[in-house]
Amino acid sequence: MSHPVFRVGPIRPPSECESLLLQVTQGCTWNKCKFCKLYRKTTFRAFSADSIKQDIDAIVYYADMVRKHITPDGRADVNAMNRELSTLEGEVQHCYYMVANWMLRGAENVFLQDGNTLALQDGRLTDVLHYLKAAFPSIKRITSYGRAESLCRLSVEDYKELREAGLTRIHSGYESGSDEVLKFINKGVTAEQEIEAGKKVKAGGIELSVYFMPGVGGRALSQQNALGMARVVSEVNPDFLRIRTVAVKRRTELYEEFESGRMELCSDDEKVMELKTLIENSDCDTMLVSDHIMNLLPDIEGRLNTDKAKMLKTIDDYFALPELDRRVYQLLRRSCRVERISDLKHLGSTERRMLEKACLETPDEKEWAIKMNELLIKYV
Repeated sequence: MSHPVFRVGPIRPPSECESLLLQVTQGCTWNKCKFCKLYRKTTFRAFSADSIKQDIDAIVYYADMVRKHITPDGRADVNAMNRELSTLEGEVQHCYYMVANWMLRGAENVFLQDGNTLALQDGRLTDVLHYLKAAFPSIKRITSYGRAESLCRLSVEDYKELREAGLTRIHSGYESGSDEVLKFINKGVTAEQEIEAGKKVKAGGIELSVYFMPGVGGRALSQQNALGMARVVSEVNPDFLRIRTVAVKRRTELYEEFESGRMELCSDDEKVMELKTLIENSDCDTMLVSDHIMNLLPDIEGRLNTDKAKMLKTIDDYFALPELDRRVYQLLRRSCRVERISDLKHLGSTERRMLEKACLETPDEKEWAIKMNELLIKYV
């Protein structure tokens, strides 16, 4: 028997881990950021509404297969699902698995892929949203990526129309709020465009989640990176500010900047200082979220108005540690062996001595920053 398949793009935000992935565009409209190589071999394409609807129909097909194993009171026969899954292969198996997991979690959240879904214009996205909601009335949240440069081309009325059709949140990789940093990383957008885009999204009734990259401008632009982002966030007041600590990956233009000596990597301490500067200089009630393994201090979370003291204390506690202890923590965190500073107290004396020895073998601060970056890039 022949089964349909639907497209799935390569990435999603960690906060969308329980979301169904629906690809409405392919690649990125800009595709020139120095820190990113994800779509370099992919030509941007906005799929037709009919093509996307065919994918939605395929998802409905698998949902019907899964529903046979769910009783009217909501209990699922997971063993029966697994047996059915084992009869499928390749893309078909992947499609069934994704839909089954989504339905077991309530079939409530959908994330639209790829890198710049809001480039789907001429009413196509609104049409697709209506079709999706009609197919799955259980959906409560639909989210998407959107580049600030594309977002500011839409009007507030456009966003209201999208909100009415079901789009509830937009994720946008601002990365920095400094024009100098944005130019350096070739982001293809200005801070004023970020502000304009953010204000329009918010005025249209859609939640906005923006991203900040501590360290992306290197040591020379570290202060500008933090202060610029604080200004943009204070102007826009997004619902969420998500931290994505930079990892300078090989075969990217940003790595070439580092390798040539035009950029000096920030240390972990300097990246934490950027967060401190950002928090101290932000004036809004945005929720700062540290929801990625690349972030050194995941406990730095809270609202930028009411939780400043709590977040700054976490940072002060980190800097109160002796330098060697900070390095031990960095090494363990970058190796995914601890979650927070308090975990250091659980180290045995022998293990601690071994870790301290490893840290002391690289006394040079710049060389240590390079080592930590090497550990970081495996998460990108």
